[in-house]
Amino acid sequence: MTSRHELKILPGTPYPMGVSLTNDGKVNFAAALHTREECGVLLYLHAAGKPVRIPFTEKNRIGNIYCMQAEGLADTKFQYNFYAGEEIITDPYADVIYGNERWGRQTDPKLRGGFSRHTYDWENDAPLMTPLSETILYLVHPRGFTRHASSGVEHKGTFAGIVEKIPYLKELGITAVELMPSYEFLELEKPECREMSMEDAVNHYRDLPAGEEEAPRINYWGYKKGYYFAPKMSYSSSDCPAEEFKDMVKKLHQNGIEVIMQFYFPVDVKRAYILEVIKYWVFSCHVDGFHLLGVHIPTALLATEPMLGNTKLFYTDFSCDEIYDNSDIPAYKNLAVYNDDFMYAVRHFLKSDEGSLLPALGSLRKNPRQTGVINYVTNYSGFTLADLVSYDRKHNEDNGEENRDGENYNVSWNCGFEGRTRKKSVMELRGRQMKNAMLLLLTSQGTPMIVSGDEFGFSHGGNNNPYCQDNGVSWLNWRLQETNQEFFSFVKQAIAYRKKHPVLHRPDELAMMDYIACGYPDLSYHGEEAWKLKADNLSRQAGLMYCGCYAKTDRKNDDNFIYIAYNMHWEEHDFALPSLPAGLKWTRVLDTAAKENGVQDENGKTAAVKGRSVQILESREKTEKEKQKAGRKKK
Repeated sequence: MTSRHELKILPGTPYPMGVSLTNDGKVNFAAALHTREECGVLLYLHAAGKPVRIPFTEKNRIGNIYCMQAEGLADTKFQYNFYAGEEIITDPYADVIYGNERWGRQTDPKLRGGFSRHTYDWENDAPLMTPLSETILYLVHPRGFTRHASSGVEHKGTFAGIVEKIPYLKELGITAVELMPSYEFLELEKPECREMSMEDAVNHYRDLPAGEEEAPRINYWGYKKGYYFAPKMSYSSSDCPAEEFKDMVKKLHQNGIEVIMQFYFPVDVKRAYILEVIKYWVFSCHVDGFHLLGVHIPTALLATEPMLGNTKLFYTDFSCDEIYDNSDIPAYKNLAVYNDDFMYAVRHFLKSDEGSLLPALGSLRKNPRQTGVINYVTNYSGFTLADLVSYDRKHNEDNGEENRDGENYNVSWNCGFEGRTRKKSVMELRGRQMKNAMLLLLTSQGTPMIVSGDEFGFSHGGNNNPYCQDNGVSWLNWRLQETNQEFFSFVKQAIAYRKKHPVLHRPDELAMMDYIACGYPDLSYHGEEAWKLKADNLSRQAGLMYCGCYAKTDRKNDDNFIYIAYNMHWEEHDFALPSLPAGLKWTRVLDTAAKENGVQDENGKTAAVKGRSVQILESREKTEKEKQKAGRKKK
């Protein structure tokens, strides 16, 4: 057993921060400690007993960073903390955190840092760099995705469980998983204090034994300050979370799927530290991108960091003037705006609100030159897709906050009945509305994001803020994949259709002009009359035609002409179809009002679109018989 006397202490280096192994086998310690008192390292060489106390000296100081190297630790497993006077400090740069290994259990009084000394074989892994225009995001809670008994995986609720679901992810057709907070955070926390009336306070605390505090609650989501360099130990099926996380990234990459991580940074997190965190996960863990949450995020600093030039960065907005010179277009568009604008515009249109048509059309087309946009109809907060069409109001009573928490403005519609029902007409309408929502999302020009479980109708039971629900309210029930097989198959078909047709996901914004002189604009709007859109406040329907001449399916062949009829009115409407070039005809390929979807020729002039439904038609070559018949009519 190594002791203090067997260690040789030498001058250290201030970078990298935390603990690192030098090329000659020494262990380097570096910490930023703002103190005038004695400070140093507490070295825990075994689970029990007092730690070895190794003080820093002023000779070990560079700026505010104290550093030293220890010879004799290379082959020793240890845990550590820093100290400054009487204060014990858990290293914010530690890549392993001990003391919170079991989800939902009380942690040790003080967490300890660890050191992942394993070298990792990436097997020539490299960034996939899937263009934003070709990306289909899939939002995953690392625990809830596979925690339910129905998940069918061996390692439930872990990074390894996600790996077991790779065949499913490929079947669905997504290209990137977006992980909710996966760094170490303390999920057990005391309930936040809020103002109460005297009567509320009496009722709230009357059942607590005298002198006892309210029991800690679970923060299931993890949007809080954490230990940003360490993968969450309780999300690992082994005692090597860093290695398991890397295994997950590597295997997802091998299957063409990128990894995007969510990071929440409160206002007190320093901007330079944020940059270090992001660079660490890119360099050490091969993460493909980040969804940044919080205020005062240094977006310009991150966006102009050369090391992050091929890393996707998502945030609520970007100041492109601080990032790009003279309206330059990036060679690799890696920035994307991630906010609720699309969600609200499409939800209003979906429920047939007055004045919703033009905002919805603008959202479907939006695709800026310098940044992408992330589009979604649902997110981790708010209703699931199934709940969006089943509830007018939130039902958060189980959260223990008297239904006061969560968003009141949901822009949802229960289709005529609040909550669960067996009424056939209501169920059919809900199913159609879910299909409508998916097609609105998957036919938008921005990058679509699907919340895991929405593809097979998972429900939170009307809870639009299940941040504390570590149970069946939040864990995906995979049995619904079979129960709602018809809807699941529709979503897969819609994703495949988007991927097949590049005109539906152009890298640049559509100009609505004929700038290649082919006789058609890249995008045109239509209505019950071809080439004429009625767009007043009472209008709830529009036809969009995409000209396939503006996109190549295999670098040389033009894409199809595609016509999408959106009818969010409750009545059926006939859409006049624009004329196609000679030799082509309109064929219906998707219809949210049809029980089964298949290829069906139209009459070439109009498409009858049922109330609250969406149809997709595409151009197909006429048969020789049809061409001859058309020739005789011309004569």
